[in-house]
Amino acid sequence: MICFESGGKKISLFKAKEQPAPVIYLNTVSSEAKDVYGRLSSITMRPFSLVAIGNLDWTRDMVPWSHDAIASNAMPFIGGADDYLGILTSAIIPDVEKRIGKVGERIIAGYSLAGLFALYSLYKCDCFQLSASVSSSLWFPGFKEFALSHDFSPGVKKVYFSIGDKESNTTNPYLRKTEDITRQVEEHFRKSGVKTVFTLNKGNHYKNASGRLANALSWLLD
Repeated sequence: MICFESGGKKISLFKAKEQPAPVIYLNTVSSEAKDVYGRLSSITMRPFSLVAIGNLDWTRDMVPWSHDAIASNAMPFIGGADDYLGILTSAIIPDVEKRIGKVGERIIAGYSLAGLFALYSLYKCDCFQLSASVSSSLWFPGFKEFALSHDFSPGVKKVYFSIGDKESNTTNPYLRKTEDITRQVEEHFRKSGVKTVFTLNKGNHYKNASGRLANALSWLLD
């Protein structure tokens, strides 16, 4: 693992031994990166590089626009995804790939709000061909309407969608729509010619995040 800073973010690079290989850009917390890498390495034979990006301001970097908090104990959202995407594409990706050399397909992946960002980025740049949107916050106010009415990059080939089967079992008016919205957005991508899969995992939002990410990435790689 190679660790460095780029664009004000902490980068952990797990570099494939064989190149070119797909490179996964995973917005995450540092404690999750090694677990995801280990799990994924155990279930796929295909070489890959994993780039874990940390030191994120989650309610700014991962959300496309501002919105009030959705619960009394939550933080308000300050939309900064476009600014962060600019850092990712102009600083982080070049810094990573000069260390790797020639790369294969690029994958953007994330869990929860990072899964929202992973999908949003497909609409805002043409850097990524594959995406894993895992237990994603697609309930985010206005995102469904945005996703269904805008064009995503024509280079997108495969997108993995998943949700926990208990994630929508809540009285919160936003969160209880999560599964329905995820299914609608997956259908939109599928009908637009993208290869997709929708997986309903056992458990709530917090169960087995690393395992869910590894399964998603394995499907994209294989």
